Amino acid sequence: MASRKFWILALLTLVLLWVALPFLSIKIPFLNKEIVVKPKRVELRVFGREMVLNNDFKLGLDLSGGSHLVFELDTDKVAGEDREDAALAARNIIERRINFFGVSEPQVLMLNNNGVYRVSVDIPGSKNLQEAIDNIGRTAQLEFREYKTKEVKEGTSSATIPYFTETELNGRYLKKASLVFDQQSGKPQVGLVFNREGKEIFAKLSKNNVGKPLAIFLDNNLLTAPVVQQEIKNGEAVITGDFAVEEAKTLVNSLNAGALPLPIRLVEQKTVEAVLGQENVEKSVVAGALGLLCVALFMVGIYRREGLVAIFSLLLYAIYSVAVYKLFGVVLTLSGIAGFLLSIGMAVDANILIYERIKEEKKRLQDTQRAVRVGFFRALNAIKGANVNTLLVSFILFNPFNLNFLPQFGAVRGFALTLAIGVVLGLFTGVFITKNVLWKVYRIEE
Repeated sequence: MASRKFWILALLTLVLLWVALPFLSIKIPFLNKEIVVKPKRVELRVFGREMVLNNDFKLGLDLSGGSHLVFELDTDKVAGEDREDAALAARNIIERRINFFGVSEPQVLMLNNNGVYRVSVDIPGSKNLQEAIDNIGRTAQLEFREYKTKEVKEGTSSATIPYFTETELNGRYLKKASLVFDQQSGKPQVGLVFNREGKEIFAKLSKNNVGKPLAIFLDNNLLTAPVVQQEIKNGEAVITGDFAVEEAKTLVNSLNAGALPLPIRLVEQKTVEAVLGQENVEKSVVAGALGLLCVALFMVGIYRREGLVAIFSLLLYAIYSVAVYKLFGVVLTLSGIAGFLLSIGMAVDANILIYERIKEEKKRLQDTQRAVRVGFFRALNAIKGANVNTLLVSFILFNPFNLNFLPQFGAVRGFALTLAIGVVLGLFTGVFITKNVLWKVYRIEE
């Protein structure tokens, strides 16, 4: 079992090392040729969206520059009291389109100048202005889909597969979505009002789907799938559920964005250069390298043989982190790099807790093998507690639910993301890898 773990870990490390390196060059003297091995660009579709895995770092606005676009929203056909909500919904749609996985760190700002609404968009690393304009300028597509099932047979067994199929009811038939409250319970609900054509289509759909979910999709993303309770003939429906007020408002804004796709007009476009110069980036890299060297010298000086084990696990930690950033396109800004360096400190802290506990157990037990085993497992509770707390803080800073009273976009999310990735990888290398190496060094049986 131990041998199998070792070979799996070795294979994983080699693959991630191949990804982490900028390239791997092999020169064959007798052929007078140089072979460059580099991971190819891989395109996948995840939840209906394209996801690209390649071997390049994605840098943020402060490190690489990007595209700056300003769109003006046409709110003339929207009632005055609804203009701000419609403009905010359009801003959120734009942000979601260019930041579907929450890691590209665009800067999307709403600008309001005497009732004239504009959206300012800064996209890091994107110098293709036309591609960005085309992607942002698409009209939001709101669709209502029916719940269906089909049986798939294979040999003697069969399975029922659920799916949603498109209907003729879409956003252009939705007159308005609004936040309402149940008169008895006071719970927030989402009210829907359809126009004359939509009223007839919705009446037919609701009649045919009583007791079944009727899904609502925006830009092919599932918003909600309420169950139809009865046939609705008047073109007015209510989506009920265990909503918080903020969640109901977000759903209303999203629905209105599809129902009221505001025309937008590009009023400004330009490419922007990196805010931070190359010299500052190089100084940051040198500072990080010096810090790691000091940590390595400290660990070896204090813990000797165990310090070498710590350096080995930190080296693997660095390889894994770089590979994850490249594979999943994590955008690196200066704040993101700060999160990575902070997570290195957490990884070092885990090793220190383990080795200090082992030193105490050596004095108490006078048996090295038992001291290593007992010290390692007794240090785990402190390590888990510290890292779980850090992960919780990262989750709050990342704000996946887009709560208004927390940071929603920008550098704070980048810091939280790299910190969380670093903590998870630090736990893996600082605990799993350190344990297996220590067991090998001190010949401890599982």
